[in-house]
Amino acid sequence: MHKEQQYYRKRTHLLLVLSGIFISNALLAEMIGVKIFSLEGLLGLPPAQIPIMGTRLDFNLSAGVVIWPVVFIISDIVNEYFGKGGVRYLSILTAALIAYAFVGISITTELPAADFWIAIYKEKVVPPIDINYAYNTIYRQGLGIIIGSLTAFLIGQLIDATVFALFKKRTGEKYIWLRATGSTIISQFIDSFVVIYIAFYIFGPWSLKEVISVGIINYSYKFLIAILTTPLLYIIHYAVERYLGHDIAKRLKDEAINSPLF
Repeated sequence: MHKEQQYYRKRTHLLLVLSGIFISNALLAEMIGVKIFSLEGLLGLPPAQIPIMGTRLDFNLSAGVVIWPVVFIISDIVNEYFGKGGVRYLSILTAALIAYAFVGISITTELPAADFWIAIYKEKVVPPIDINYAYNTIYRQGLGIIIGSLTAFLIGQLIDATVFALFKKRTGEKYIWLRATGSTIISQFIDSFVVIYIAFYIFGPWSLKEVISVGIINYSYKFLIAILTTPLLYIIHYAVERYLGHDIAKRLKDEAINSPLF
């Protein structure tokens, strides 16, 4: 195969795979994020009861945080090979698709439920449940949460891409852990507070004190996860380099820095 053909084939395949993983994880994280779980309960530990600003908080987190680290790792890989413009384009596309998904879900919650479907879960399930009510409760999210989540996602991604690019200009090919982890830590600081501020302060009854307190708990978790997932970043980076080969990988990185594709 001609070298140029091989280059464009591998570049296209890489972008499709990374985009697919990025979009599917971001969308799934938004959908499962309605569940709040106890990190202490998961680890078999007693409630943390951390004293913050006159109150005591536990590590009660959205289930979405379980897979959000994948989104930020893939974002850093996209930045590495397709530049800040590539991350910006992918982030905007993902936000639009998430908004589309929420519109579709909202429409389905308004559809009249079939009688037999409701009857099955009331008569044959122990304990009986109102399946239509359960469906609507799980999938409906308040306008504030949707707006806050999408806004925080976009802001976080754009900051992550910008900081990553700045670190890369300073470090070159060295210290991938520094630009990846550093950009995630900085962007997640903003993300952790933006989503809560919009969803629960602007659109809800929370005080700034409560927003700051819960934001600190969320960010402390994300900070720790950003550090712990650094080895996974290296594993993915190694696999991509093996797939592309030295020459194609170097060309993509040079193009990402000098002439973003998007």
